[in-house]
Amino acid sequence: MTNTAAADRIWLPSYPPETPADIAPLAYASVAALIEDSFKRFADRPAYTCMGKTITYSEMERLSTSMGAWLQSLGLEKGDRVAVMMPNILQMPVTMAAVLRAGYAVVNVNPLYTPRELEHQLKDSGAKAIIILENFAITLQQVVARTDIKHVCVATMGDLMGLKGHLVNFVVRKVKKLVPEWSLPGHVSFKAAVAAGKDKTFRPAQSKPTDVAFLQYTGGTTGVSKGATLLNSNVLSNAAQNDLWLPAAFIKKPRPEVLVYVCALPLYHIFALTVNALMGMAQGAHNILIPNPRDIPGFVKELQKYEFHVFPGLNTLFNALLNNEDFQKLNFKPLLLTLGGGMAVQRPVADRWKQLTGCVISEGYGLSETSPVATANRFDADDFSGTIGLPLPSTYIDIRDEDGKSVPLGEVGEICIKGPQVMAGYWNRPDETEKVMSADGYFRSGDMGFMDAAGYTKIVDRKKDMILVSGFNVYPNEVEEFAVSHPGILEAAAIAVPDEHSGEAVKLFIVRKDPNLTEADVKAHCATGLTNYKRPRIVVFKDELPKTNVGKILRRELRD
Repeated sequence: MTNTAAADRIWLPSYPPETPADIAPLAYASVAALIEDSFKRFADRPAYTCMGKTITYSEMERLSTSMGAWLQSLGLEKGDRVAVMMPNILQMPVTMAAVLRAGYAVVNVNPLYTPRELEHQLKDSGAKAIIILENFAITLQQVVARTDIKHVCVATMGDLMGLKGHLVNFVVRKVKKLVPEWSLPGHVSFKAAVAAGKDKTFRPAQSKPTDVAFLQYTGGTTGVSKGATLLNSNVLSNAAQNDLWLPAAFIKKPRPEVLVYVCALPLYHIFALTVNALMGMAQGAHNILIPNPRDIPGFVKELQKYEFHVFPGLNTLFNALLNNEDFQKLNFKPLLLTLGGGMAVQRPVADRWKQLTGCVISEGYGLSETSPVATANRFDADDFSGTIGLPLPSTYIDIRDEDGKSVPLGEVGEICIKGPQVMAGYWNRPDETEKVMSADGYFRSGDMGFMDAAGYTKIVDRKKDMILVSGFNVYPNEVEEFAVSHPGILEAAAIAVPDEHSGEAVKLFIVRKDPNLTEADVKAHCATGLTNYKRPRIVVFKDELPKTNVGKILRRELRD
């Protein structure tokens, strides 16, 4: 059933002036074609800076051509998946460009994954090759034999930093001791791969809009991480949608010749991937890469060196920065646009940010499954709206009830999304795809909200039991399933609790099998198989857990 709001697109009158209702036909057949066009148009401009070292668009082209030629020399076939497991360092965008230009699909991997999580993602994606930073090679070492990975390329922090790179590597390895001993027989170093590729012929792939560009892994209602299959057309559509939304940011202040983006969110996360890397490159922007945004003093020291215009972030990051005295002294005059996503932006944080920087946080909303942006607030807004904004051009939002019927304006239902940025489905999981896609092409987000008469949507709750920690999805099933693999645990139930730093944190209820089991035992066990943000911050022991008459654990009662 079609919502009159969606059919009439009641949000269009609320659009910024000059913003069209729909995107034009895509200018490129593939993400690779967009990237290559940017290399030509912006050749001499700075593309990425990391730890003081800058590479231009033409250097990006040269490096990604060599890397792409090396990948092609391995005998990989068009469409093969290549895993990339790196934080925000120069090699990350270079590698991503190389993989796409060579005709393969990028499988983005969180570098902080445990061996168990990495093994699942590599097996599920069927990745044949991986490019990984040496800091995380020990994780791969433990699982690589059980995956389809045939080719391993290992980068070091200093690879693209010239002479300074030797010093950087020395500090990372010997002083900070961030590289555990590892052994991956037959691996090739990043530098050797680039050098080998220089002598080989690179054959630019002719990728089509319907070819897979990225597998973005996300949890699901079942808790098993699934790959959202993002086609070239999905990601290009979202870049085009964001591009049409951007000019409103320059209504009050003029647009600078070269936009400088802060890239603190990890490029393996869909938000930074689309907004910083792809949208940024399409505009010839300069991205300042922050490898470790958790190091707030180090992050602020980096920000002191640049005039920055666009700052994508999430609530926890904004909050941490606001509490840093040196951040408060920065020059915010050039700042034109602050983008909030990944998790709800809290009004007190938004108010303090505006007071300090003079810039309103423009909150948007999306998911890995929507490449990611589905809605956004106007970039010329005077105040923080507390909503997720309006559907982007060519995007339809419909609020539906349990039966899939549209609800009247102002009533709460599930936020459902339709548009060219919606994924093709979950990788090799038609069963899971069917659960989230409606017959008329809407993606069921699992988030509950309502739309007002002006077309703004407000999220009120999540339908799923999902826990949102610093913008990362944590699925209770996964935490519970891993917890009960401990011989001393009989049953487990995970819920979200408010947390001032991360928005939400995991609280784990345990029924003991071993009466001597302690909270420290439970936390130590979880640390062996769950990446940090998924681990319980609070552990509570109970004699029994509330259940339905068929024995399903009632997390709702535990929340109450």
